[in-house]
Amino acid sequence: MHILMTNDDGPPSPTSSPYVHSLVRELQKAGHTVSVCLPHIQRSWIGKAHMIGQTVKPLYYRPSATFDPRPSAADTVQGTTHSRPSSAGEEEWVLVDGTPASAAQIGLHHFFRDKGPIDLVVSGPNYGRNTTAVFALSSGTLGGALEAAMCRKRAIALSYAFFSRNHDPAIIDGASEHAARVIEALYDQWPEDGSVDLYTVNVPLVEGVGANKTVFTDMLQNYWGEGTTCFQEVEAEISDEDEEEERIREGEQAAEGTDGARENGDAIAEKKKGLAHRHFRWAPRFADVYRSVEESPPGSDGWCVKEGLTSVTPMKANFWHAATNLHGSELKLQISSSPEGDKAMPLESTLPVRPKAHFFALIAYDSPYVQPLILSALQKLFPPEAYTLLSMPEGEAAEATEVALGELLPGDDTRVLQITPYEAIDWEFVSSHPDTCLVNSYMLRKALIRKHYLASTVEHWVSKRPGSILKDHVKRTEAFELDYAEFLDDALIEAFDLRANLEKNENLGEEGRADEKEWWILKPSMSDRGQGIRLFSTMEELQAIFDGWEEERPDSDDDEDGNAEEADGEREDSGHGDFITTSHLRHFVAQPYIHPPLLLPGDNRKFHIRTYVVCVGGLDVYVYRDMLALFAGRPYAAPRDAGGTADLESHLTNTCLQRSASEGTVRRFWDLDLGLGGSGLPAADAKQAVFAQVCGVAGEVFEAAARAMPMHFRPLPNAFEVFGLDFLVDARGAAWLLEANAFPDFRQTGDDLRDLVAGLWEGVLRLAVGPFFGVAEERKEGAGGEGKGGPGDMVHVRRVDLGRR
Repeated sequence: MHILMTNDDGPPSPTSSPYVHSLVRELQKAGHTVSVCLPHIQRSWIGKAHMIGQTVKPLYYRPSATFDPRPSAADTVQGTTHSRPSSAGEEEWVLVDGTPASAAQIGLHHFFRDKGPIDLVVSGPNYGRNTTAVFALSSGTLGGALEAAMCRKRAIALSYAFFSRNHDPAIIDGASEHAARVIEALYDQWPEDGSVDLYTVNVPLVEGVGANKTVFTDMLQNYWGEGTTCFQEVEAEISDEDEEEERIREGEQAAEGTDGARENGDAIAEKKKGLAHRHFRWAPRFADVYRSVEESPPGSDGWCVKEGLTSVTPMKANFWHAATNLHGSELKLQISSSPEGDKAMPLESTLPVRPKAHFFALIAYDSPYVQPLILSALQKLFPPEAYTLLSMPEGEAAEATEVALGELLPGDDTRVLQITPYEAIDWEFVSSHPDTCLVNSYMLRKALIRKHYLASTVEHWVSKRPGSILKDHVKRTEAFELDYAEFLDDALIEAFDLRANLEKNENLGEEGRADEKEWWILKPSMSDRGQGIRLFSTMEELQAIFDGWEEERPDSDDDEDGNAEEADGEREDSGHGDFITTSHLRHFVAQPYIHPPLLLPGDNRKFHIRTYVVCVGGLDVYVYRDMLALFAGRPYAAPRDAGGTADLESHLTNTCLQRSASEGTVRRFWDLDLGLGGSGLPAADAKQAVFAQVCGVAGEVFEAAARAMPMHFRPLPNAFEVFGLDFLVDARGAAWLLEANAFPDFRQTGDDLRDLVAGLWEGVLRLAVGPFFGVAEERKEGAGGEGKGGPGDMVHVRRVDLGRR
């Protein structure tokens, strides 16, 4: 391939640029065409700068066949510089009086066109490491590579980390041979999805570096020490830039006193008022930077080089590392000179790259409200070296398609957490990796999230356990199927209680006792977000509901049911509005309407309680104590007073359907005043009594689903899930379970109560993720506590031993 070389150290020099000649020769030896465009002098610490307003002029360097990098050869002529290009066709490098970024631009666009298109830009090898953020953010080596990446060229920033200034030619040549193989491997394996713009590679100058591992890493985020200045006050200006760079590399500390230098100019400033006239010299102190590397956990670029390994950090052209799915894995190199050169070279490392408990995490909840809360919880609970974030494959984040999880991981035994929409879960991978893959959903849970299945679950459970709490906290349910409105009478043949009650209501109407009617609520079993809910009390009213839907029904009878059933939940991207789709016109449930509901003193709006229930493994059930109260948009009126279905906003508490402007529709449950609401319970005990009922019902209904409906609810040991359970409290203080939702709509919580959802996810990760991967929780200030997902906020309500642990 055609490689353009640039750097920030200038042309070959034993004192300022001892490595570039060796790498150029190694790449040429490997059969590559190499063009070279370098700054004419050392340009370190300049980043991706350009000299605006300066005319950039070239010189032409004719390198010698060999080069001695040892300091003793500083006075030896090993190449010549000329003001005009050669006409003899000999090898020439271009030197420009500009920056590394300018050299990359000029080399790409203004020279070497006769050699064909440039395939790759290599910036370096830098005289010293460019690991950690402190070095990388100022590096001219990275600046040259970044400029090439901004020109849509593949680019690699290469640095040699020296531990001795001996410049042993054999060690340098060995590093260049190894670097050439790394360059070739990266180019051959370059991601085609645009996830990587450039790589920054750090090769340690140690003997036998080619036998050590080359590892994908992240970049250690470090900082200058607090109060540390990178400048030293001086009396006279220092003009020799090369000498200064050499001094910095040597790590010399300028002396105080004899040359008038001061570490702190305050003493001078105290002698007179106002500003003192001063000069300053670039004199960084790296003690804090080196200490950050020594104290860093395994896995970063700084740690990797410290251990004698080669670090490869994938980056986008925005000063941040990319392709985090690769971090911790090994870059497989080829040995071209070996008969076994077509096989990956087995490399050994003296230390593991990642902690034993390390896991990868694919967090793509597909909700701008929830996604940052999950990431924040992960960051609060676990140390950064414990996990590596994966990126969603490009194009799949916007489409609900299954993600091939195995293709994102460095190895088949890699431990991984997946929190994504249901449709994106690779269930085959989940089932084949029960000990290493943890996922945020159960595969089967229709027994709870489908209203007609939930009714069947409760019926089966209560029939064998008449003393179950579900008997008095779930309204009797009539389930039926209906495809067309004209067949309603036939669909209700087996709904004996419903038919009998509707006939009774009709007779009460004829007798002038309409106020004694028992009202019913109709719900499409597969709808969510309150869609399609209606009230009725007679067969005539029920028939009118279906006749109305029949008129609005689309011409197509295509069924949207099928395999998507399990995925449905309170989707955050679902459309708003009161309608039902074709797939919803099949399964229905009807339940007696709960009247009168509990109303708060001074607020006569109906409300329901949203409870978050966390199921972990197979099976522990937890109730999140910080519950919500969701209020109707308009004041409550009994169905008979509101004319039945005339004003659903008085009856429906789902905030998705509210059109009336009303404040306080979403509140914390524990902030309510239930004691004076007509429940008959003492004020101090009312909320606790309701919460106790919620806990009892939640634990019982999940056990009922797991034991009575195993074909439709199957907890997995390597899964967890958050459900949203809705309860309505009647005027007597009894909490009635309305429904259970998978993937609940957290957005209804709103910005004011965002911390409630944040606390929930902290609790979820604490219960599910840490124990599964064996990662010790790192308690940080602000993590956990009351209302923040702390241990006291997750109430364990049931353990169901299904033999699947």
